[in-house]
Amino acid sequence: MNTKHLSTPSRRHFLQAAIGAAGVPWAARSWGQVAGANSDIRVAVIGFGGQGRGHIRALSSLPGVRVVALCDVDQTILDGEVKKLRESTKVDVKGYRDLRELFDAKGLDAVSIATPNHWHALASIWAIQNGLDVYVEKPVSHNVSEGRRIVDFARKHGKIVQTGTQCRSSLGGIGAAVKWVNEGNLGKITLARGMCYKRRPSIGKTTGPQPVPEQVDYDLWCGPAANTPLRRAKLHYDWHWVWNTGNGDLGNQGIHQVDICRWFLGEPALAPKVLSFGGRLGYEDDGETANTQVIYQAYEKAPLLFEVRGLETKAHMGAGVGCVIHCEGGHVVVPSYTSATAFDKEGKEIKKWSGGGNHFENFIKAVRSRKTADLHADILEGHLSSALCHTGNISHQLGQTKSREELEAALKSDPALVESFGRMVEHLAANKVDLTATPLTLGMPLMMDPATETFPGNDAANAMLTRPGRAPFVVPDKA
Repeated sequence: MNTKHLSTPSRRHFLQAAIGAAGVPWAARSWGQVAGANSDIRVAVIGFGGQGRGHIRALSSLPGVRVVALCDVDQTILDGEVKKLRESTKVDVKGYRDLRELFDAKGLDAVSIATPNHWHALASIWAIQNGLDVYVEKPVSHNVSEGRRIVDFARKHGKIVQTGTQCRSSLGGIGAAVKWVNEGNLGKITLARGMCYKRRPSIGKTTGPQPVPEQVDYDLWCGPAANTPLRRAKLHYDWHWVWNTGNGDLGNQGIHQVDICRWFLGEPALAPKVLSFGGRLGYEDDGETANTQVIYQAYEKAPLLFEVRGLETKAHMGAGVGCVIHCEGGHVVVPSYTSATAFDKEGKEIKKWSGGGNHFENFIKAVRSRKTADLHADILEGHLSSALCHTGNISHQLGQTKSREELEAALKSDPALVESFGRMVEHLAANKVDLTATPLTLGMPLMMDPATETFPGNDAANAMLTRPGRAPFVVPDKA
């Protein structure tokens, strides 16, 4: 491997900057030219310690698509998947440890990104700058500002960028339910409730810095995040529960259901008010993010309320990892990624929908058509839903621990918050959590300007909309 790439951005990145400074649009036409309607789309997958393996399988199965390159910072994972793909496709798949070397290569049309969250924005933007279309996993960003910057780069460079919120491709299932509700069949929406009731065990408690697996270039793995000592037993996956690299289950599983709720509400911007309450309860470990949390996004049409429960729990109103859309004349339950059921005010089932869709196929269709409108989950949709998770977490991180009585007093003016808090307390009691010994955190109430995506007059909150760059892994400020 060319070791100079471990400390500097790609040569093409510097060339792009130079051409951009001269006022000439960057297109990378010599190698990133999208294949013709009858030609194969050549794709690389970046990051496949988890979700990315599904990307490889899904893309490899599509007609007219060839996965020609793989990239992962873990050499063992990389070698294993390259070998497997070569054997299954009989194609000389190339493997890269450093995504900058991948972007320096030739013969690609698109990339699919399933790295940890902290790499999503920079990997997407570098790909766009190098003339590629992008499929990027959710959340599309690690913070609010990064997500908006991906949107800006995609628009300026005319690139197709799909978000990995695959529920958006359930047009005959969830999409049909969204349309039916918005036609007024149950009256107005009064509350859009999302839930991530998903058991998450403790990740353990270490006593000091842990050794990094020898097959991993840790500086490259950290990338845009701070390069801090590894303070958890497992490098992979458990990064979700550390603020430096993850966004908790709100930004992990929860973004799917937050996105569905916003889809029902039809909201095209961030909410003007946000509040969070919760904590990391039930065990003491190396995790930092909340495992019990409610976020409340106060849209004017109807609030979006999301509940995270990482301890043992039961489904609520027929959904565990799902949504309940409360309306004047009944409610709709979305219990999966592909189905929905409507009930009247008495709880009688009145209509049912079911049907999935191939999210990767939709991406490839748009790559060929060059029409952003063909995408089921354009990057703007992904940014907005990701940002709702981020602003909820900002409220939480700026909050203070409070007694049960103080929380009850703070929430008493809103019936939905009172109801959700009451069920949270019952849930924690069932898991033997003592709120006197380990109190909940009441997040800072935040006012958001949806037009600028900033918190007016709140320097502490605004500072958390982005993060300092770490050379050479710096997310560009402007397209």
